[in-house]
Amino acid sequence: MGRSRRAPAGRPARIRIIGGAWRRRWLPVPAVGGLRPTADALRETVFNWLQPRLPGARVLDLFAGTGALGLEAASRGAHAVLLVERDARAAAQLQANCETLGAGQVSVRRDDARRLLAGPPPEGLAYDLVLVDPPFGQGHVPPVLEALLAQGWLHADSRVYVELESEADLAFLAAGGWQIERERQGGQARALLLARNSTRAEA
Repeated sequence: MGRSRRAPAGRPARIRIIGGAWRRRWLPVPAVGGLRPTADALRETVFNWLQPRLPGARVLDLFAGTGALGLEAASRGAHAVLLVERDARAAAQLQANCETLGAGQVSVRRDDARRLLAGPPPEGLAYDLVLVDPPFGQGHVPPVLEALLAQGWLHADSRVYVELESEADLAFLAAGGWQIERERQGGQARALLLARNSTRAEA
């Protein structure tokens, strides 16, 4: 997402696109409390995991914040990316950054992610990849994963990237029929790439 570290005094906050068509492009981040961009080193690892799935993919970035994840996916070949962000200033900056990049494949929706997931996807089409990097410590991840399945946002081969606090109890994953394909610890964050357990998915 991110919900972020504060920039040094006198320097505006920015994010950097790491790879793809917009590699090394710097984009401004609004002064919104709690924005926490995924660290570059962790993001590079995550997108090494995701790269084989990105060309032509439909990507949903919930809790988009700075857009660091969703814009990186678009830079690396995703066909369509929807950025969902409830804060008005953050959403406006996301839209401005898309215009700066000429990112016609990226849409910005100002909305609450959990409210949006209470219904089916807007076009009735499932997403190949969903990025879930919410504010830490607010319990968003379990209900988001449940809603993604219940409301048809995923297909059988979809993947979900989750970033959550390093000390989080992960028992809810097995209970929900999820398996961890990839995992990395980075500072206070734990990154997980999730797939549906094939046995549970067929049940």
